[in-house]
This record gives sequence, C-alpha cells and structure tokens, in this order.
Amino acid sequence: MTDERREPDHGEPETLPDSTRVPDPETPDAEPEWWQDPRMPWGHKPTRADMACFWVLTLLGLYSLALLPFRAALLTKPFLAAVLTGSRTGVVMIGALAAVGQAPIWPFWVAVATLSVMKFDLVYFWAGRRWGRGVFEMIAGKSPRARRNAERAERLALKYSIPALFITYLPIPLPAAVIYATLGAARMSWKKFIAFDLLFAAIMQSLYFYLGYRIGAPAVEVVAEYGKYLWYLSIVIIIGMIVTWWWNSQKKKRADHS
Repeated sequence: MTDERREPDHGEPETLPDSTRVPDPETPDAEPEWWQDPRMPWGHKPTRADMACFWVLTLLGLYSLALLPFRAALLTKPFLAAVLTGSRTGVVMIGALAAVGQAPIWPFWVAVATLSVMKFDLVYFWAGRRWGRGVFEMIAGKSPRARRNAERAERLALKYSIPALFITYLPIPLPAAVIYATLGAARMSWKKFIAFDLLFAAIMQSLYFYLGYRIGAPAVEVVAEYGKYLWYLSIVIIIGMIVTWWWNSQKKKRADHS
C-alpha cells in the first residue's frame, strides 16, 4: 500500500493552521496590542521600568484627586497640609502660628513642606527621560487650552531650563509637570535637577513662611473664622466636583454621537 503522507517541501515555508498562526503586526487585519494605543506615551513595547513609571503617574493622579475635596479643610490643618501636599498656604499659616508662639519647631515643618512640595516633580522628570515628548500627550490631554498652555511651558523649559524650573514655584497658572518632563526629555542630569529643584523649593517655602510670620495674629484669626464655615464650603466643593464630572460626561456622550 502506498503511504500517502507527504514530507513537507523544505524549499517552501511550512504554514501554520489558522488557529495557531501568529498575527503579523504589519498587516491591516492584525489587531493592535494594548500598548500600541496612541494615547500611551511610549512608542515601543513597554518594559518593566515603563510600567512602573506609568503606574506611579496613575497613582499620583488618584492621590491628587482624592485630596481635592479636602483642600479647603487643610487650610485649618497647616501641619497636616505640609506633610501631604507641601501647601504654600499651609506654610504661610505655619509662619503665622510661629509668630504667636504656636509653632515652636517651625524649621522642621518648613523642611517637611519643602520636601513634600517637590516629591512628585521627580516622577514627571523620570517620565520625560523615559518617553520624551510622549508624556506630553498624557499631561496636555485633548483640551485646546490645556495644549496651548503645555506648549508654552515646553518652549519655556527648552529655552531657559533652570530659570523655567524656578518659575514652577511661583503662583502663576503654568503646567509645571510639562516643564519637569521636558527637562527630563532634554537629558538634564538627575543630580542637577534634584539640586536646583530642592534649592528653589527651599527658597520659596522659606519666603512663604516669612510672609506668614510677618502677618502673624491677623492670619490666625482669619483662619479661625474661616473654620466656622468650613463644613459648608466642603459640601459646595464636593457638589461642584460631581456637577463637573456629570457635565463632562454629557459633553463626551454628545461628541461620540455627533
């Protein structure tokens, strides 16, 4: 009996069954991997370091969002604000309390607020070093206004570098995260970034403390009065967050159906 089995022709590649064939990413029918989403900051398959940086950024955003309803309450808890956010207003209040003898170890709290206010700068700098301008899309988003502000901050960082880093500590509406990421993408050294960031943070927090110290008792009295209405203000902030979320979701639905 003739054996009808045929050995494969080694001159032609042996094809795989459809169920086991590996999709070619170059073909239009191949389904893209999750990491190929254009909203992702990388242009390659992410490494462990990429994923670690991405999740740290995500947790940072959740942390900031979770604190948002309590920002008003933290004004009456300046020492807690110094630990959690490095709040400039909190440092001003610590200065005012020091002026009336209610902050005996104020140098410690100024140091804590200095480290706290700069703690997330390193994450954005790290992201910029890893992904270059890819992190820009994560920060700027789709809002035309946000993109214009981010582009302005990027140009500022590329042109002025160290002075741009100092500007992030001034009370002006500038996306500081874009500046940190841009400096990272420009391959500024870690030592240089940390040294100048720490220096500028310490200078500005000391000035905020001095401002509060000069104001003194009147600032303490104003915050004490403010504390009486804090509960109502907190409710207004929470309602505002809910309304904003609902409004944005409705705008997105209308955009998707249009």
